Parts: sequence; C-alpha cells; structure tokens
Amino acid sequence: MAFVRRKGNSFYLVHNVRRGGKVRQLHLARLGEKGRITDQVVKEVSKKHPFVELNWRALREQASQKINLADPNSPEVQKLVNTLRSLHLELADLFPPAVQISESPAVAKELLVQLRLLQTTIQVKLAQFEPRTRGRFGSVSQQSGGARRRS
Repeated sequence: MAFVRRKGNSFYLVHNVRRGGKVRQLHLARLGEKGRITDQVVKEVSKKHPFVELNWRALREQASQKINLADPNSPEVQKLVNTLRSLHLELADLFPPAVQISESPAVAKELLVQLRLLQTTIQVKLAQFEPRTRGRFGSVSQQSGGARRRS
C-alpha cells in the first residue's frame, strides 16, 4: 500500500513492503515541500520500481494539500503570505530597461512570457476569491476588460 508521508518540511511517496514477517517502508520518491505528484515523478517511480502497482489518481488526491485560510496563524498561510510578499518585492525591483538591455533576447522574451502568465493566474485567483455572482456552472462570469493576450 502506497501513501504520502510528511517528514519534517518534505513529503515522500512511500510503500509498505512485508519482508521476513516485518513491514518495511520503501521510499519511492521525495515530493518536496509541496508534496506534488507530477508526471515526472510518475515516470521516475514507474521506471525505478516497475513491479509496484500504484493508484496514481488516489495518491495525487492524497498529496494535494488544502490550505486552511481560516487560520491566519497557520504555517501554510504564513508561508503563502511571505512568498507573495517576496514575489511582490522582486517584481517591484524589476524595471523594463533592465529587461530590454539584457544580453540575451531569449531571456527577456521568457521573462515577459512568465510575467503575462503570472498576470493571468493572479486574475483567475482574484476572481475565485471575489464574492461576486457566480455563473451557471459555478464559475465566475467573465467581465469585459478581463485577461487579454498581448502580442
């Protein structure tokens, strides 16, 4: 039986194996601080442990962490707030001339792509948190002036 276990600040994918009448834990993969089971993790575990059958869908559901936003003092909320503050400060220090005079146009282009993706993600998350009228299928209705793709 495989399951996700937290040890310290990291999550691990482990599987119980009985050997000589004793149960031993076989560490299949380190999932990191977020405990995400990515396609890369599935590929590596399947390659490294081909005879271990795993219910990946159930394991992914178990690994997905729900952050309790009701407790402002919880470690998860504090970490999320600190991460957002750090990102805000990093972005505030980034100026367009620094990007434009970059030695590599590929770096400048990738930075702009990632900033646009971040903008879209933030707009989607803000819409999810706003107490507005929900649409027909429970999603927030689109308003004019929403996320637009720029070329």
